[in-house]
Amino acid sequence: MTHQTIIPAFRANDAQALIDWLRDTFGFTERMIVPDGNGGIAHAELEWRGSLVMLGSARDQVDSLNETIGKASISLTAESNEQVDELYRRAQDAGATIPVPMEDTDYGSHAFMARDPEGNFWHFGTYDPLEPQAE
Repeated sequence: MTHQTIIPAFRANDAQALIDWLRDTFGFTERMIVPDGNGGIAHAELEWRGSLVMLGSARDQVDSLNETIGKASISLTAESNEQVDELYRRAQDAGATIPVPMEDTDYGSHAFMARDPEGNFWHFGTYDPLEPQAE
């Protein structure tokens, strides 16, 4: 397994609710959750198919990551069309906004984009940019 060297990080107004939503809707697993002592999350690491995202609660003090609330856009590669279809169903069942409905793209991906309750965009598809492409 290659080592992930780019890890998205962002803040959420209600980090615990977002963590719960990502777990229940898309199957993320909680790798690390560090409470901040004030009812929020200081640091969380969520895993999906061997990749991580990090997030935490919005902070009162000036923090450039607070500017990311509701603005993150993350793309994840699924194992199969069937997995993407299942994630799409789960997103719809969870009431997610779907700005890009299921489609088969011109670059060979079976994909969709959902928006979480905080406003972040989650793109799931079968296209893997790290796989060698046929010439």
